Amino acid sequence: MDIQILYKSGLIIVILLLSLVIAMYATLAERKIAGFFQDRLGPNRAGIFGLLQPVADGVKLFFKEEFMPATADKFLYILGPSLTMLIALLGSAVIPWGNTLTIGNNVFPLQVADVNIGVLYVFAVTSIGVYGIMIGGWSSNNKYALMGAVRAASQMISYELAMGMALIAIVMMSGSLSLHDIVAQQHGIHWNVWYQPIGFFVFVVCAFAETNRTPFDLPECDSELIGGYHTEYSSMKLGFYLFSEYINMFISSAMIASLYFGGYNFPFINELGMSHNWLTIVGMLVLFAKIGFFMFLFMWVRWTLPRFRYDQLMRFGWKVLLPLAIVNIVATGVIYELFKK
Repeated sequence: MDIQILYKSGLIIVILLLSLVIAMYATLAERKIAGFFQDRLGPNRAGIFGLLQPVADGVKLFFKEEFMPATADKFLYILGPSLTMLIALLGSAVIPWGNTLTIGNNVFPLQVADVNIGVLYVFAVTSIGVYGIMIGGWSSNNKYALMGAVRAASQMISYELAMGMALIAIVMMSGSLSLHDIVAQQHGIHWNVWYQPIGFFVFVVCAFAETNRTPFDLPECDSELIGGYHTEYSSMKLGFYLFSEYINMFISSAMIASLYFGGYNFPFINELGMSHNWLTIVGMLVLFAKIGFFMFLFMWVRWTLPRFRYDQLMRFGWKVLLPLAIVNIVATGVIYELFKK
């Protein structure tokens, strides 16, 4: 078998396992951060400093009673969380996790698939994700779950539009839909956030809405809907829904870091005097540090801001973010035409 095929297969497995481990320990990190903001300790019983708490939570979910409503559509009821989990993992395929590693005469890119429409691929995959939530809420035959699913569908579709508009400005600047090209053009400190601050703001807010995170967590608003679209789920089916939220948060943070903060690029990268492989490793660590910061931002906002009312959420998306993203596109085009070389 070709060495590149073996390498790609191994890289896929590593990224999938890494996504799952990060999602596991993101739950612990969020509970610790919540404890800090609320002046308490958070989980500290399972293992040293509570490090085994995610494992204990996973075991608990595996051994919880497997419940399925008698009136549920059984096939769709199972398909919903499975599809949501699958779609959450697919987004990592086109993200450049680092530059390239050179071993002998072989060059190994730290990216599963360098497709020339990587940005469109990510949007296509995330757009399908709403089906998992919608199917789960509808198949449960529960009015609270259905209401949460309808909220999720309208919210995600509304905010995807503004997010796409924010990305158009990035594509106009870079001239490419490839995430590899967009990251490569941000070499050193030439990050897109300096040129697209409005687009960055719009994209980050839409990322909160796309991942159903506070203050945009209306699809699972327990004070109104008991539990939202996953009200009737238990055991690992519920675990899939909860896990997919943290994987989506991880992938969204990686996208923000890649599109606006240079990805694996960092200042003074050429002044370190390291070999190419060492620079690749350091760049990968820098990327994960950026991802960690944005995941912390997701958690920070959750435990700081109250949720919107649903009418406020929809009004903000259509009447504030979308016009702001359109103005940003026009401004980018005008400035580019005036100052292009």
